[in-house]
Amino acid sequence: MAVAGGTGCVGKLVVEQARERGHEVVVISRSGGVDLMTGAGLDDALRGVDVVIDVANVSTLSRKASVAFFETETRNLLAAEQRAGVGHHVLLSIVGIDRVESGYYLGKRRQEELALAGPIPVTLLRVTQFHEFAAQMLDKVPGPVKVAPLMKSRPVAASEVATELVRLAEGPAQGRATELAGPEVLTMASMMRRLAKGKLVLTVPVGKAMANGGVLPTGDFHRGKITFEQWAKSR
Repeated sequence: MAVAGGTGCVGKLVVEQARERGHEVVVISRSGGVDLMTGAGLDDALRGVDVVIDVANVSTLSRKASVAFFETETRNLLAAEQRAGVGHHVLLSIVGIDRVESGYYLGKRRQEELALAGPIPVTLLRVTQFHEFAAQMLDKVPGPVKVAPLMKSRPVAASEVATELVRLAEGPAQGRATELAGPEVLTMASMMRRLAKGKLVLTVPVGKAMANGGVLPTGDFHRGKITFEQWAKSR
């Protein structure tokens, strides 16, 4: 297995769990000499690889930057996979990206389109926000006052996302897989306040769709078991 973005929040867990299950794992990252944006090092990295799990990410709210990143890295990755004879492309995506207008989500939509129409059999897994996202939001704004987007989520542990990605990678490509979401509906503000340790957390609107459950699953989904409180206590 090769893991694109294998040094990130989810990528590290995917690499760890895949190795624990006995797989030989190639970590695709810039620090490892592979550049998804230029394609440099990809052909060597994918030699002998059977399946690629793509969890590469960019931190941006810009539509232009998001589309540019996800379109470029996906095109480069799929082309290199085709040259290497890779048989399965597993892509991590986000629940609700087709219902919420966000610059970042537009990039993920484009990535899904390219993967589903690409030359490699694909499995696409949409998941809800990670428990870890609340901590990342707290870290983004320095000082005693923090800002939370007005949104409802069904947060899921990144470790459970990693487990599902590896499970899907071990099987045949299935197109759109059943979505994965956490065991409970929470607001982002309540999650951040749980972790804020006395800091003031204010909410800001980020659109009606987000506030009204646009990033919640609407059909069948696999339900994670780890609650946000359990995750927070184990940090």
